[in-house]
Amino acid sequence: MNTKQERLLMLIEIAIFTALAIVLDNIPFLKFKVWPNGGSVSLSMIPVFLVAFRWGLKGGLLSGFLFGLLKLVFGPSILHLYQAFVEYGFAFTVIGLAGIFSNKLKAAISTGKTGLAFTFIFLGTLVGSALRYLAHFYGGIVFWGEFAPDDQPVWLYSLVYNGSYMLPSFVICAIGIFLLFKAQPKIILR
Repeated sequence: MNTKQERLLMLIEIAIFTALAIVLDNIPFLKFKVWPNGGSVSLSMIPVFLVAFRWGLKGGLLSGFLFGLLKLVFGPSILHLYQAFVEYGFAFTVIGLAGIFSNKLKAAISTGKTGLAFTFIFLGTLVGSALRYLAHFYGGIVFWGEFAPDDQPVWLYSLVYNGSYMLPSFVICAIGIFLLFKAQPKIILR
């Protein structure tokens, strides 16, 4: 496959997987949303992680960025333009940083080191989720602090509020990717 064909394949996969992320984010029975100011537990980050593992940093970041832009179209919680940039543009883009483990993950799969492959999947999912969490944590302090109870520090409110949906989302996505990988290890390979 030449470079142009590979680039086209990457763009097609990014479009398909990003669309799948939006679909997963908007199916009510696959999304647990009880937080009044945004945030939910869903499977929606899985397609972005898969793009990151398949295409590396560039593909992952682009898929995450597009996912964030599309989330802006489907009912965002926006208080300020800068908040939209932080909690949609930046927060979803950094999910794609899981792609830093792409080459090591593919090498582990190619050499049959399944345990090592699971380690890289876990680390990639952790990095992407943790960085998204940090963006929302910052946004919670700067933009959503007025919603904190009077007797609670704003940083603690943001830590707990954002952690209450990001930690379960990380766990569910990591398990989902493990199960997909276990069922079909080549899903990570191109």
